[in-house]
Amino acid sequence: MKTTSQNEKDFLALLETHKRIIYKVCYMYTTDTVQLDDLYQETVLNLWKAFPSFRRDSSSATWIYRISLNTCISFRRKSRREVQAITLPVNMEISDENDGNRKAQLTELYRLIHTLGPLERALILLWLEERSYEEIAQIIGLTKTNVGVRLNRIKEKLKNMSNQ
Repeated sequence: MKTTSQNEKDFLALLETHKRIIYKVCYMYTTDTVQLDDLYQETVLNLWKAFPSFRRDSSSATWIYRISLNTCISFRRKSRREVQAITLPVNMEISDENDGNRKAQLTELYRLIHTLGPLERALILLWLEERSYEEIAQIIGLTKTNVGVRLNRIKEKLKNMSNQ
């Protein structure tokens, strides 16, 4: 049996390894800096509460995605506020002058993704993270086939939205 001190060390190591995942998931649900920080802290708290029962049946990244997405979806349900302006995160700097078009495309992609529902947003986030359909299914709780069907519909929806 692990001591509390060892649990804390293990948790902090896990958090340090996967903090990028948590921030990315939180960012998909709010771009307001204060809300982003609050959502990050709430996610970390929920991860800490769930850590003792983490059985390691799945990878730690899958477990973190699941807890993070559930926390963010719950947050979204509570707030019911729509984001008015979408900004790129601080760490998404594009240095090359020729990448101005790419920056505009990324900004538009984020704007379109923020108009999606919570489940669609979660699915596209995981797909953009290059997670396999099997891993996405595990995280979201859908079948692998359902993930594929929904992702195709979401991509088509985003394509249609961008053409308007």
